[in-house]
Amino acid sequence: MNFLDRDRVLTWLYDHLPQRRVDHILRVEQVAEDLALVHGVDPEKSRQAGLLHDLAKFYPPDTLLSTARQQGHRIHPVEQAHPHLLHAWVSAVEANRLFGVESPEILAAIRNHTLGCPGMDALSGIIFLADALEPGRGEGAKLNQIRAWSQQNWHKAVWKTCDHTLKQLLKAGQMIHPQMLETRNWAMAQAKLKKDDKLESLDRL
Repeated sequence: MNFLDRDRVLTWLYDHLPQRRVDHILRVEQVAEDLALVHGVDPEKSRQAGLLHDLAKFYPPDTLLSTARQQGHRIHPVEQAHPHLLHAWVSAVEANRLFGVESPEILAAIRNHTLGCPGMDALSGIIFLADALEPGRGEGAKLNQIRAWSQQNWHKAVWKTCDHTLKQLLKAGQMIHPQMLETRNWAMAQAKLKKDDKLESLDRL
């Protein structure tokens, strides 16, 4: 995406979303770039995914459901009850439709930014984290600890972000999408595998 394309996206965002949401998106774009540089991911792809991740955030529930169905997404009962969970999926559709984004990695990162996905690549992990950890989300001790982990081990940060979100949902008595549980378990296993590999490498010294 070149500079003029970014201006076009920004114009669309300001025309269709409230200021507070655009501010969130711009913070996600910046955090995504920062994390990309830490973890060796293409910062341009990270910026693009961050800028486009919430295109469908304020689409009506019926539009989210119908668009997802038309694009072949099998609606989970939790999504049927809470269509806003589909905004990530539909935002990927809109990134392609409105702005011609074709990169599978960027589209996947947009699609996965709310629930994550077992096996997701580092770009998807970065957008998931940037959305959850950008400064506008607050400055609590737990969030700050996860932010620190995000600089070291993105799998661990995804795992802990899922734990944080799941605790909030349980406390509020909300439904939980199984994909987040699957993401959490996968990220935890990956984080522990990395830790074991590091210890094994130290043992060889």
